[in-house]
Amino acid sequence: MSTVLPPAGPSPAPWAADPYARALTRGRGPLFLRRKDGWLLPLDIERWCADADAADLSALRRSEGPVIDIGCGPGRLVAALAARGHRALGIDVSEAAIGRTQRIGGSALRRSVFEPLPGEGRWGTALLIDGNIGIGGDPRALLRRVAAVLAPGGLLITEAAPHDVDEQVQVRIDDGRGHAGAAPHFPWARAGVSALLGYARSEHWEPVDQWEAGGRPFLALRRARTVRTTSQSADRANSAAVISSQFPRNLSGDIPLAGS
Repeated sequence: MSTVLPPAGPSPAPWAADPYARALTRGRGPLFLRRKDGWLLPLDIERWCADADAADLSALRRSEGPVIDIGCGPGRLVAALAARGHRALGIDVSEAAIGRTQRIGGSALRRSVFEPLPGEGRWGTALLIDGNIGIGGDPRALLRRVAAVLAPGGLLITEAAPHDVDEQVQVRIDDGRGHAGAAPHFPWARAGVSALLGYARSEHWEPVDQWEAGGRPFLALRRARTVRTTSQSADRANSAAVISSQFPRNLSGDIPLAGS
């Protein structure tokens, strides 16, 4: 006679695990990405939870039109853009990150970049900062997705790893104290400048700027041709209304999206 086991509950989502939420609540680490072989990548929670620094501002000054910050974390970039009068929306899969972004004056939506997004195909600039080129573990796939989110000719500002690295691995959130709990493994990538330029060119992105600030390397890339996705076509008619609803009341009205 076989024993029927109850169905397993849903697995915790990456970045929604307790170690990450606790770190954002405290505004400090330690926090790491741990590879399956035990290697640890430190995450700079203190910097992420502080105000935008000079290196951040060097990227934000290059932004064009409305900005979507992909993997916005605790929201310092979105808040800095809002304080300077820019239309900006952060997206992140972490409820704690979204809550903190909103508390410091930024607009944010709990969403993965690989899900349908407000204003697809109409954003002027996308940000992939703080190693977020690693989202999904496949930089080429992420670059293709960002191309569909941006307006034709839109700008991607991304931060490369500070070393000559190109890896796609499985990692989990870890606080370094054995409190990882049920945090799941998920795919992640790291790409230095050379690797990132290679990925960009293979996906028809044109490098238009490259600089370093505070020891952090940045690239500005422009998509050479328009890429459409099924979800973008289906959602386009409602995108302007949806994107506008993500902003505070005092910023109500149509978002001045590129091409509108």
